Amino acid sequence: MLRRQHYPLPALLRLFSTSCLRRPGLPSHPCPPNTENPPPPPVAKKVPFTVSAHGRSWSDPYHWMRDNSDPDLAALLAAENAYADAFVYSAGGGGLRARLAAEMRARLPASAASPPQTWGPWSYYQYVPDGMEYPVLARKLRPSGGLAGSLLSYLSDWDKEEVLLDWNEIAEKFGYVHIGSCRTSPDHRFLAYTLDTSGGELFSLEVKDLQSKCVIFSSPHKGIVYVMESGNVREGLWPVQKRTNKVQYFLEHHNGFFYILTNAPLEDIETSAEGYYLARCRAEKALMDRWQVVALPGSDCIFQDMDIFHEHLVLFLRKDGLPLFCSIDLPVKVDFQEPKELGNLTPWFFPTPSNLCSILPGANNDYMSSTYRLVVSSPVIPDLTVDYDMRKKTFTILHQEEVTGLSSSLCTSGLQSNVSSIQQNLQLIEDSQSWSDLSKLLTCERVQVISHDGVSIPLVILYSREAHIHGESPGVLFGYGAYGEDLDKSWCSDRLSLLARGWVLAFADVRGGGDPSWHLAGSKTNKINSIQDFAACGMHLIKEGFVHESRLCAVGCSAGGLLVGAAINMMPNLFSAAVLKVPFLDICNTMLDSTLPLTILDYEEFGDPNIPAEFDAIRGYSPYENLSPGICYPPMLVTASFNDTRVGVWEAAKWVSKVRDVTCPSCSQSVVLKTNMQSGHFGEGGRFMSCEETAFEYAFLMKALGMDDLAAK
Repeated sequence: MLRRQHYPLPALLRLFSTSCLRRPGLPSHPCPPNTENPPPPPVAKKVPFTVSAHGRSWSDPYHWMRDNSDPDLAALLAAENAYADAFVYSAGGGGLRARLAAEMRARLPASAASPPQTWGPWSYYQYVPDGMEYPVLARKLRPSGGLAGSLLSYLSDWDKEEVLLDWNEIAEKFGYVHIGSCRTSPDHRFLAYTLDTSGGELFSLEVKDLQSKCVIFSSPHKGIVYVMESGNVREGLWPVQKRTNKVQYFLEHHNGFFYILTNAPLEDIETSAEGYYLARCRAEKALMDRWQVVALPGSDCIFQDMDIFHEHLVLFLRKDGLPLFCSIDLPVKVDFQEPKELGNLTPWFFPTPSNLCSILPGANNDYMSSTYRLVVSSPVIPDLTVDYDMRKKTFTILHQEEVTGLSSSLCTSGLQSNVSSIQQNLQLIEDSQSWSDLSKLLTCERVQVISHDGVSIPLVILYSREAHIHGESPGVLFGYGAYGEDLDKSWCSDRLSLLARGWVLAFADVRGGGDPSWHLAGSKTNKINSIQDFAACGMHLIKEGFVHESRLCAVGCSAGGLLVGAAINMMPNLFSAAVLKVPFLDICNTMLDSTLPLTILDYEEFGDPNIPAEFDAIRGYSPYENLSPGICYPPMLVTASFNDTRVGVWEAAKWVSKVRDVTCPSCSQSVVLKTNMQSGHFGEGGRFMSCEETAFEYAFLMKALGMDDLAAK
């Protein structure tokens, strides 16, 4: 995992990571009014410091913020938090944030649970106890078959719940909890998990004996990887291939073969496919270099990952830029004299309700199982837990995320009068096994936007059929565009608070994310493409009347904050407000500092500043380096986390201070910084706490547009 990546998870799993003219030629759009007797924004001290590279030198008077132990930094962040709170808490007459948070909490059921998944003699499941923030991992013994088995199960107290791990207990003890990985041993005796209790992502490895309930191993040094001896390695390690730069191999063993997902170059094979392909070899040390190509992805498809079971191999795919899963029967029985495309292996593609879905695998620990579990979601489909029977080629919908509490605070005719029908539709899933969504209430469409160089950029647009007003509605454009990661478009009930008020939510899949070629087209010296793509999507929303020209906002998280910051520098009149969450804004100075633990890893993504051409590209779009003096910038909420090891807290603090220093002094009073002093890059994570954070952001955007007195229609 690199520093600025975010990984979306299903809803339950997400609980477990002035009066200045701003647009010449258009009507005046004044900065939002300040509260009565507003406090002045904090002013950071300046300390002379010079940075040099490639024969150039420049001043960075806020470099001192790099020292997290400096008491002046702590004082500045405290002052900034007070200023941000005063700014946001005054919205809507002083109660907007609280009303929004109450709306969001009301949509969350008091408790939540995942359907149990069987593995051996146990059924494993997770649930969030009534009123709690975090989940619990638990299991129960499965009842044995037959009368005798049932009696034995009853006498052995088989239905007693066994709690394996309680996130809430850890949070109560340490004040913060982040479980990285969590695995049960194949014999069901031990539970191994990685634990972060500071937010700094320095994990300790814990091993718990599930019989004694005691932690029998806890790594003494955080951040160090331990290898445990298996006791059955007689021939030593088997080399797969010689290490080659940018070539990866993922191996799974099955019935005397290793199946290999790799992007190793193919010799003597002509193919238009890119990225990974599937190969196999005999599971014998002397034959490890004798590969057979099992399947090539095809020109419109790429392989991303795989999972293997006794009778089936599951492939994670992207076809035409959209996610798919399929299974192949094992053992594979084809002639390998010539490579085959995937279609020749008669794959079964798992049915999904829409091509706009995000799809994530469940635990799927049982090697002997013929059932594969996925969590399927989209902007209009609350998370579905689906079991796919790979033997029968059928699926079973087990559960859909509950949508509750759509009360009078969300009283659009769509989102209020249809509450009962929503619940009926969700219940209908259990009975008829048909897909159900909220498409009667919400419109979700995928369009193609032409960018600066003629390339088409996918843009997903979401809005309420009842509340949206063509040419008048406010809107938010989300972007990320880095590390080949997709922008999260899964279901989120919090969005209903904006949709019910007529807001448009749009998701721009700019270059830098997605498929390998799409990723490369927006990385290193091509990063400017990501920024231009994002701006093109924003202009499209205005031109086509989805959003009013003075009501378009932007949101970017982590590396997405770089995207938004650079786009605002390039076109400060395009966006009327923005939220930059733990943003990577000081990229030029950060990438020049190789003493930071993860900087060198990011050379592959953003470029190596020791190479002049790549340095010039980075400096050309760096948000911190390219602020326009005296220009009116839109209101912006910038968030940071003090214990963030991916994006230093100084990135946001430096940028906000410099914005106030060099841009329009009146407009920049609406640029605020909010720092969580306890958490890391991913925030606090609890489901109710996340409502508070999101409500803060929404209240800021509404106030920034002067729409904080508008209730849901």
